[in-house]
Amino acid sequence: MLKATLRSFLAHKGRLALSALAVLLSVAFVAGSLIFSDTVSRTFDRLFASTAADVTVSPRQDLPSRIPSGATPTLPASLAARVARVDGVAAAHADVAVQDITVVDRRNDPVGPTTGAPTIARNWSVTAHSPVRLTSGHAPRGPGEALLDADTARHKHVRIGDTLTVVARPGSFKVRVAGIATFTTTNPGAALVFLDTPTAQTRLLGRPDVATSISVDAAPGVSDARLRQRIADAIGSTSYDLRTAAEQAKSDTDRLGAFLDVIKYVMVGFAGIAVLVGVFLIVNTFSMLIAQRTRELGLLRALGAERRQVRRSVLTEALLLGLVGSTLGLAAGIGLAAGLIRLMSVFGMNIRSTEMVIGWVTPVAAYAVGVGVTFVAAYLPARRAARVSPMAALVDAEVAGAGRPLTLRAVAGAVVGALGLAALAGCARATRTAPATTLLGIGVVLTLVATVIAGPLLVRPLIRVLGAAFPALFGSIGRMSQRNALRNPRRTGATASALMVGLALVAGMSVASTSMSKSFDQQIDKTLGADFVVQSRSGTPEPFPQEITDRVRATEGVGLVVRQRYTPVAIVLPDGTRIETSATAFDPRLDEVAHLAYVRGGSATALADGALAMDAAFAKDHGVRLGSTLPVRFPDERRTDLRVGALTNQAGSNNFSTRGGLFFGMGTLQRYVPQGQDTALFVNAAPGTSKDRLRARLEKALAPYPQVQARDQADYKKLVHNQIAVLLYLVYALLGLAIVIAVLGVVNTLALSVVERTREIGLLRAIGLARRQLRRMIRLESVVIAVFGAVLGLALGIVWGLCTQRVLALQGMKALAIPWGTIVAVMVGSAVVGVVAALLPALRASRMNVLAAIAHE
Repeated sequence: MLKATLRSFLAHKGRLALSALAVLLSVAFVAGSLIFSDTVSRTFDRLFASTAADVTVSPRQDLPSRIPSGATPTLPASLAARVARVDGVAAAHADVAVQDITVVDRRNDPVGPTTGAPTIARNWSVTAHSPVRLTSGHAPRGPGEALLDADTARHKHVRIGDTLTVVARPGSFKVRVAGIATFTTTNPGAALVFLDTPTAQTRLLGRPDVATSISVDAAPGVSDARLRQRIADAIGSTSYDLRTAAEQAKSDTDRLGAFLDVIKYVMVGFAGIAVLVGVFLIVNTFSMLIAQRTRELGLLRALGAERRQVRRSVLTEALLLGLVGSTLGLAAGIGLAAGLIRLMSVFGMNIRSTEMVIGWVTPVAAYAVGVGVTFVAAYLPARRAARVSPMAALVDAEVAGAGRPLTLRAVAGAVVGALGLAALAGCARATRTAPATTLLGIGVVLTLVATVIAGPLLVRPLIRVLGAAFPALFGSIGRMSQRNALRNPRRTGATASALMVGLALVAGMSVASTSMSKSFDQQIDKTLGADFVVQSRSGTPEPFPQEITDRVRATEGVGLVVRQRYTPVAIVLPDGTRIETSATAFDPRLDEVAHLAYVRGGSATALADGALAMDAAFAKDHGVRLGSTLPVRFPDERRTDLRVGALTNQAGSNNFSTRGGLFFGMGTLQRYVPQGQDTALFVNAAPGTSKDRLRARLEKALAPYPQVQARDQADYKKLVHNQIAVLLYLVYALLGLAIVIAVLGVVNTLALSVVERTREIGLLRAIGLARRQLRRMIRLESVVIAVFGAVLGLALGIVWGLCTQRVLALQGMKALAIPWGTIVAVMVGSAVVGVVAALLPALRASRMNVLAAIAHE
């Protein structure tokens, strides 16, 4: 049996090649994501370990927040001298490092990464832990000189002697590039500008007596942990965070982990789609191979092979296929990881391919996925093979599965489908986001499974409708193509399911994203009353210096300017809940630039001194009423009590996307966070100034500050649409992968079908069927299968999208929009996919020798 199995595998290796390709793609994405993330993690681990001081003293940040306030935490620079006197300290250095800056060249073009990595300004202090070394020029010697890292200088064509402008919180200043510093380890993708320490303190922090951290070198024989304890005893640990080199490296790695997780999850998503769609391909392939080998399997049974031996033989073939696909996939994964590393170097993150990390987890995961998926997918066909009777060797047995009743599928599909629809109905009727999201996930999974199970039941009614015009348009060729698709509903259903998965995903996300875009448009129309909004070019709440606000206010034609700022806060609610969130601050006259919906109170009471506003739904959930007094803690342990002066309805408003929708007056914020920076300016034109003229003046005034942009309502809508489109692009990429594998499935099905119908094709050719007509018949069969999969996928995806929109409605995004243009384009595209998938099988069928085909058994 083992020899027979190996001979069978080698005899059918051409038919199994496309299935092996599906396994290869699945494994490649799994292996590539693991190798890439392991390589980047190991590289940065070495970077952080080599650059972290033995002990780092930094200001305690008791209120971490995703939204920066613009205030840079500092500590006294004189603390370095106190630390230096601690027993066991070899040296202590005051460090200055600020990330929220912009550096531009003489053409006002940004000198820094365009990939989201920061531009960091630091003081030049050479230690054993310095990540760079001076390679040309000289160190900065005064307020007019700076160093630039070599990678940034090369990418932005900056040379020694060039003048740069640094836009920092205290104000802009010009520096001449006096030297170039080269990274001694991996460049993390950031741009580094180095100033001498006094300049860094005054120009970056606004004060000559502060620093952002203290780096401490341990004396020989003193452990980091012991030295940290001695420093804590000397300066106290309540106001400062003290970390050893290992702890600092771990903290830096944890911050990087969020970035790596995004890449890893995206690639795992691709792998998941590849695995899911590949399962359909493998099941179909083995089912057809077993159907074609009915006589062969019957002969084995007649010669004495037991059922378990036949089943084991088929599973052994699957195991061999999985091993081959996994091995090739692992090699492809290494190539994919190398390509990602090269891509990251284009974006400024210089990771060496020679340092690629392939841990033991990677090959284990690769073979587990490849072999496991193939083995599981082939199990049902193997059980079917074991049931082949020895009598099948004596007759021309009917294709396995073609005529078996679908009763069991009907019952299973109906039960699972009913449960899935019930979950989706519960999602649509839910009044809270958490249970609605849970029910949505359950409903999506169950309805997908139900559609896959019941797919063959839908083949005959839908194919008859979808191919109804074929006989009229193409005559007998159209009729035969339609009947070929109806011949084996199981096969047609499994082939179409591969395409259905990707199209259901894209349809659901398209409905959701289009509805989100329409909802945001309505919210912008409803709430934004300003002529222009000045904010970061990316649209994220990134603080910018006061200098920009002053420049906008001084622009001719500007009337009203209302500032917006964010700050982290901690609030204890009446029900005992303590929340850490971000709050927003506004200038007075907010009503002139924004139209807020107040349930109780108004802007005057919300922005009054000592007051705050809160979302009414959030307040109700936590027992907060109008007039309630809440203890609020700001950064640096500043505390006060604020009275609830207004309750608002902020659902769906992207200007108040913080938990609880908290906001208060700018005066309150400046009292407790005096170092904060603006994140947006709402600008109205002065009477007599047109919007077009004001736009031109604002653009000219903001030209030296490329980090910000002035937008009107239309621009703001476009920004939101572009941000939503990023998610869609990912979905379309997943769709592309699913389509590639689905095309492989259609090609495989048609190719095996051609082999299965060799004698039939020979007889058709013998009675006068032309090669061109044969190719057309196979193409039409492929098209109707692809369109059938598209109909199922789009119908399922639209239902998912409608339910997703109901979840979004609970967050205030109540608009519903169905992208009919996208749906029509997908339908047309699926027909094109069918034509493309049929090219090779149709060509092969048309080249058959007629006599050899008739004699084929």
